[in-house]
Amino acid sequence: MTRKTVVLLWVIQGLLAALFVFAGGMKLVLPLDKLAGPVPLPGLFLRFIGVAEVLGAVGLILPGLLGIRTGLTPLAAAGLVVIMIGATGITLAGGMVAPAMVPLVVGVLATSVAYGRWRLSDA
Repeated sequence: MTRKTVVLLWVIQGLLAALFVFAGGMKLVLPLDKLAGPVPLPGLFLRFIGVAEVLGAVGLILPGLLGIRTGLTPLAAAGLVVIMIGATGITLAGGMVAPAMVPLVVGVLATSVAYGRWRLSDA
């Protein structure tokens, strides 16, 4: 892969990590009644998703930054893709088509990181 591709992957990873630290952190610190979405979800499930998002954000950055277990980065990105598939589905189930584009785009970006980092680990 070219240097431009590697830099682009790092930029996307940084943006996704910031987004997921923020989104996951909010799910961990806000009161459960403030987390009501288009479809009601159990409070413990929302906390679990928050933990998964924060850990996914860490998995996007730390392995590559430290050069340790870099194969975990595509796995973290793939896990975040699963979360974004669920978020897109829940948003659509709530009858909100336009807002469903946000998790869809985030999922596509996470997919590109998963694929790009997986390809780099094979090289």
